[in-house]
Amino acid sequence: MKDNNLLFNKSIAHDSGAKHVSGLAQYTDDISEPLNTLYGAIGWSKNAHAKIKKIDLSSVKTSEGVVSVVTYSDIPGRNDVGPVFDGDPIFPEKKVEYYGQPIFAVAATSMELARRAVLKAKVYYQNLKPIVTIDEALKQNNLLFKPRIIKRGNPNKKIDKSKNKIKGNFTTGSQEHFYLEGQVALVIPKEDNNYTVYSSTQHPSETQQIIAKMLNQKSNSISVLVRRIGGGFGGKETNFMTSAICALLSHKTKKPIKLRLDRDDDMIITGKRHDFYSNYEVGFDDDGRINGLKLKLSSRCGMSPDLSLAINERALLHIDNAYYLSDLEIKNYLCKTNTASSTAFRGFGGNQGMMAIENIIDNISRHLKKDPSEVRKINFYGKKNKNITHYGMKINDNVINEIFDDLKNKSNYKRRYIEIKRFNQNNKFKKKGIAITPVKFGISFTTIHLNQAGALVHIYTDGSVHMNHGGIEMGQGTHTKIAQLVANSLGLSYEKVKISSTNTSKVPNTSASAASSTTDLNGAATLNAVSKIKFNLNNFIKKKYKIFSKIEPSYKNGKIFIGNRIFNFEQIIKDAYLNRISLSSSGFYSTPKINFNKKIFRGRPFYYFCYGAAVSEVTIDTFTGESVLDRVDILHDTGNAINPALEYGQIEGGFVQGQGWLTMEEVVWDKAGKIKTFSPSTYKIPAITDIPKKFNVEIFKQGLNVEKVVNKAKTTGEPPLMLAMSVFFAIKDAIASISNYKKIPKIDAPATSEKILLSIKKLKNTI
Repeated sequence: MKDNNLLFNKSIAHDSGAKHVSGLAQYTDDISEPLNTLYGAIGWSKNAHAKIKKIDLSSVKTSEGVVSVVTYSDIPGRNDVGPVFDGDPIFPEKKVEYYGQPIFAVAATSMELARRAVLKAKVYYQNLKPIVTIDEALKQNNLLFKPRIIKRGNPNKKIDKSKNKIKGNFTTGSQEHFYLEGQVALVIPKEDNNYTVYSSTQHPSETQQIIAKMLNQKSNSISVLVRRIGGGFGGKETNFMTSAICALLSHKTKKPIKLRLDRDDDMIITGKRHDFYSNYEVGFDDDGRINGLKLKLSSRCGMSPDLSLAINERALLHIDNAYYLSDLEIKNYLCKTNTASSTAFRGFGGNQGMMAIENIIDNISRHLKKDPSEVRKINFYGKKNKNITHYGMKINDNVINEIFDDLKNKSNYKRRYIEIKRFNQNNKFKKKGIAITPVKFGISFTTIHLNQAGALVHIYTDGSVHMNHGGIEMGQGTHTKIAQLVANSLGLSYEKVKISSTNTSKVPNTSASAASSTTDLNGAATLNAVSKIKFNLNNFIKKKYKIFSKIEPSYKNGKIFIGNRIFNFEQIIKDAYLNRISLSSSGFYSTPKINFNKKIFRGRPFYYFCYGAAVSEVTIDTFTGESVLDRVDILHDTGNAINPALEYGQIEGGFVQGQGWLTMEEVVWDKAGKIKTFSPSTYKIPAITDIPKKFNVEIFKQGLNVEKVVNKAKTTGEPPLMLAMSVFFAIKDAIASISNYKKIPKIDAPATSEKILLSIKKLKNTI
């Protein structure tokens, strides 16, 4: 028997790892379809903004294989999939508001025939002028909500009195989720108008509620099951359109329906990351210490609110990143545009806020002709009067100084910084750059009531354990880690614990698997269920064997220890069953300590912070604009990791996804609002040749979560994405060398080859 004390901090393989690489992992599209299953396809708008004058679907209905067609008139209940606010009609009645907006759907005898049929629709429009860009929306005051102002101290006075001042603007672009498994659902009608829904979603409970409201039924008539999804990154948190339309087709036909979007339709129909535009004015001293900052932060939200309010809120909460800002004013604008509704994406606005302040810090450094690492460090949060955020939260777990210094030493940053300057003096056409950037990312849903989770645990009479929780396995290994937690708590081998598909009929009212909180929440809920069963067992053992000691039993290596007494776990389970002791329990957890008043923007929105830092070194070609990532060094705090191998995977994967966002993944709309980057041929994600040539990743060995989180671990869901900020600023550093570091380059993200060349051209024109 294995020593189960080693189940923590042990690199157990992902529970589906072998299935992933062998093709045996079952996703929604792999589920065996019932007899008489029909296949769905969506007909979508070819205009970004227009009134619908007439829809002629006669040719669609008579197309080969078509069994049924649905429009808004077929919806018996709520015609909206907006998770928080209305504004996302399943099918619009009178007006379309973005290119790609679903208008109708068909069910046919094959996927191919369904997709052919939707192309035969004739839709007549009265065109309206679309608003596509942030700039257009701001000029026309086309906003989803009233602008918000966050203020601390007196930034105007501090800026006026500062010896140094700069102004500028900066843009971070959008990003396509590009999950390997696209949007897909399979809906099977049952008796009494009930439905079983298999969906690739990060939020089964919300999917359940959306479908129930659409069909004008109760939630208990809808069961949503998810075994795993092939990537989500936030793109499957609120994109309920596929599941809702699939359920509507099943409702009308009384047949099982599968609806799977192809890659082009997926990219055209669904929302993406918010792009942000910032205008800033900052005052600072000769060391680069920020005295006062004024910032106008605007985002492209698309045609509806979706989660934009929460995403912009997190951007405001992370505008400080790792820096203490004593005097600050932020004005936030949520721009309504005729594009698909921007939605959740890994980082959830935090990374856009961080990029804004990191660009400001970088520009301060270049204005003062200083090493940016020195200016970053001098602005870090510290102790006493420099550990309170602009929203009033005290930082008790700050390790950014230790991580930053440790990484600078381990990566030989100072030596390389000097060597790179020497290289650039001796090379005319190839230029190198280096940058080190910090990360401080808050963990918890900023919508407080979402910080809860449920679980269900059974122990069978043979001693095996079956559990179910509300989290979604999307490749991050949450099932594996929670199984480790349960096995360790019961003193069993990992193989004796089984997790079943996430199921709304087993664990109700779950929160989305998002906000980097999935394992924290669901792991704690599962352990709560286990503790209740152990309480029953402990009382049973003490009563049966007349043990009056107050010593709490311990579970290890398949045995239960109470003082000098040892009991076999499996035998105790059998005895407990025969004595009618409950071996099953639900569990629940809600995150403590958090509180946040959104109206006054004050409180403690986060349970804890994750910290990390990265050094990136790049080479750019001044003829082609091509950038090559030569080396990356990362030091990241995972606390007391449950499974280090999975954390390494998250750190590396998150970094590369962030690298893609900041260097190559460019979403483009034309002036008419038509998306131009909607397939792998027009949209580039990082390939194997794009990852760092040298990739050194280390977990911060002194890491420990100061809060009562499972195993004192820290999450690695979203924070590693922000480590890639170092790549962007290394590219900017390489461009700066063209002016011998005398001028501040102007470049927006993503730093594509084209933008690098344009930045070089602008810089040369100022020399």
